[in-house]
Amino acid sequence: MADGGSFLSRSRRDLADEGRGGVDLATVVGIGGALALIGLAMVLGGSPGSFIDLPAILIVILGTLAVTLASFSFEEVASTVQVLPRALTHPRVDATEAADRMLDLAGQARSRGLLKLQGATLEGTADEPFLYKGLGLVIDGVAEDEVEAMMRREMESTAAHNARGVGVLRRAAEVSPAMGLIGTLVGLVQMLGNLDDPARIGPSMAVALLTTFYGAILSNVVFAPLASKLDRNAAEEQLVCHLYVLGVLSVARKENPRRLEMLLNSVLPPHQRIRRIHV
Repeated sequence: MADGGSFLSRSRRDLADEGRGGVDLATVVGIGGALALIGLAMVLGGSPGSFIDLPAILIVILGTLAVTLASFSFEEVASTVQVLPRALTHPRVDATEAADRMLDLAGQARSRGLLKLQGATLEGTADEPFLYKGLGLVIDGVAEDEVEAMMRREMESTAAHNARGVGVLRRAAEVSPAMGLIGTLVGLVQMLGNLDDPARIGPSMAVALLTTFYGAILSNVVFAPLASKLDRNAAEEQLVCHLYVLGVLSVARKENPRRLEMLLNSVLPPHQRIRRIHV
């Protein structure tokens, strides 16, 4: 489809691609900036070394890992490590770009026929496996309801996978302050048990205070923000997949792209809706 709307959508897509799939600076700057500010405050205090205590680190970090692991399976924790990079990067495709892409494909299918989508056009969607599989099924002549069912099941599987990762991170965010509190109690017990030995009061007090410090940082600066960003990116990924399902089914029915545009805009948030110039 070579109308003015397609040209405008491709131009916008080229601009969007520049920031897609790369490092999400908001996440890096946010978490890195918070850690840097905390570190700067420690340095300005004149004794940064006093904030390092091995027993406190063992209690909070390893304790958090152990309790989180007890709440899930090895496979679920390992899968979280795999999806964690998604919290630090932009989604490959945003919803507006996905909608534009589906309108282009729908226009080609309507004007040239489904079989003409084979070859270069289909291979051009290989960067999005979900879309590539859906179009492949339609071109192969699979019934529309079967295509929808298979794509919906894959969406549900991906959503469940992402939800497990978010759940693990949020559980770690809950556990780390609790492990900090446990470490504080351990340090206080040690301190009270050694009041007759002034040399041992200081290290015990360090464990008591630093475990709370470490737990608060891990929870509020690391785990909770990563869980929120991963949840946000997963929601955007689900929206893109939903748009692909609607688009693939429209391609299968050879619907007018204008109808598909209205359908996609009914799903998109107002600030992401597409507005094409139809000629």
